Amino acid sequence: MATLLRSKLSNVATSVSHKSQAKMSGMFARMGFQAATDEEAVGFAHCDDLDMEHRQGLQMDILKSEGGEEGAETPLEGDIHYQRDGTGPLPPFASKEAYSELSGQGKPKITAWEAGWNVTNAIQGMFVLGLPYAILHGGYLGLFLIIFAAVVCCYTGKILIACLYEENEDGEIVRVRDSYVDIANACCAPRFPTLGGRIVNVAQIIELVMTCILYVVVSGNLMYNSFPNLPVSQKSWSIIATAVLLPCAFLKNLKAVSKFSLLCTLAHFVINILVIAYCLSRARDWAWDKVKFYIDVKKFPISIGIIVFSYTSQIFLPSLEGNMQNPKEFHCMMNWTHIAACILKGLFALVAYLTWADETKEVITDNLPSTIRAVVNIFLVAKALLSYPLPFFAAVEVLERSLFQDGNRAFFPNCYGGDGRLKSWGLTLRCALVVFTLLMAIYVPHFALLMGLTGSLTGAGLCFLLPSLFHLKLLWRKLLWHHVFFDVAIFVIGGICSVSGFIHSLEGLIEAFRTNAED
Repeated sequence: MATLLRSKLSNVATSVSHKSQAKMSGMFARMGFQAATDEEAVGFAHCDDLDMEHRQGLQMDILKSEGGEEGAETPLEGDIHYQRDGTGPLPPFASKEAYSELSGQGKPKITAWEAGWNVTNAIQGMFVLGLPYAILHGGYLGLFLIIFAAVVCCYTGKILIACLYEENEDGEIVRVRDSYVDIANACCAPRFPTLGGRIVNVAQIIELVMTCILYVVVSGNLMYNSFPNLPVSQKSWSIIATAVLLPCAFLKNLKAVSKFSLLCTLAHFVINILVIAYCLSRARDWAWDKVKFYIDVKKFPISIGIIVFSYTSQIFLPSLEGNMQNPKEFHCMMNWTHIAACILKGLFALVAYLTWADETKEVITDNLPSTIRAVVNIFLVAKALLSYPLPFFAAVEVLERSLFQDGNRAFFPNCYGGDGRLKSWGLTLRCALVVFTLLMAIYVPHFALLMGLTGSLTGAGLCFLLPSLFHLKLLWRKLLWHHVFFDVAIFVIGGICSVSGFIHSLEGLIEAFRTNAED
């Protein structure tokens, strides 16, 4: 019996460890195609409300064995360890339907087209509005960088998925990991088995919070430029936008918000078409002579971050691929989504820059005539406000799970009561996060600088550096020489661009912060 108990405890402990590492990706695309309604790439879908396994199955305070034949393996109460193929014992508390969902059976899968829509939402979102500003400081080199970033992000997305698989004893390729965090932890094992996951978590939190800040900044900017005659400053508009967003602290799930996000995404495509149509109507005045093979040494590194940030989608690709009906179609899906993104982004950025040339602003809709600017910007503000809850809720989930709900490894007491309700101090922390995004938007109200900083720091790290490094670490014995060359080249180039863009963006932000503090 002692041997049986030790075996069971070992199985459950393994399940707990795997659950802790995989929980990060659980909020990504866990709801299948519903992620397609999410905005930006933050195409994150909320995890099931503390799923049944986490709530009940892993409670090990009661372990009983019922009498039976000697040597027979009797199920233990509270032990719901189940195998991936669904052959494990049925949990005593769960119905067959619930068990089917827990074991992955019956979970709705998405087609390659639906997966492509998720990726398109991630890389064709609202932040495309900053690309013409990147062409302003990079000329034709900026256009080349849009193409180069698409090729590299497509490649690193594929090699990141390759890191999820290994060859078993029978020579078959099987999926042994589930998330970006799992890959990072595998690379740092056995000396630092959780270090890689913590690095990825920190990078993700930074990117999510910065995305929230960008939504507040762009809301204040658009409203201020839409109604310049009103006695309301950009900071005041940002405060008003934050007041509207404060109820996000009370969110329990994103089902209602995600429905609105689909309409906002469609509206955004319509707005892009309207901007391009206006630019085409002024084709006779296009300033082709302004597009040159030169770069602004001080500001072009910021443009690199802007372009990279507009392609970020790697963080949720493992979950997306795992939810596809036919994972073999993943490579093809990545190809056509990034080719389409490259063409549309390049055309949008070039056409917009040719129309306004040196007068191109950080957010291109601010260049539109006042007659249509207000209407377009109001739609964009509504889209930004409805998109804010998605990265905010994802950031809250990561923080709560890593700091307050990670069992004995949690740094602080659980922010949820025994009845599952959020404690008052937990709600206060959520409100503080909303206020923090407001303060950053007020003191650094520069869309391009913040976008460049985020793209250089977390965008380049998650899209360029880490995938190539993980690919070399996990699969280097099976890689062909040209794969090794590509990985090393991407790591080196990505590192240089990341450091350069981060330094210049940080210098610009410090200068802007000082200027605002003096005012």
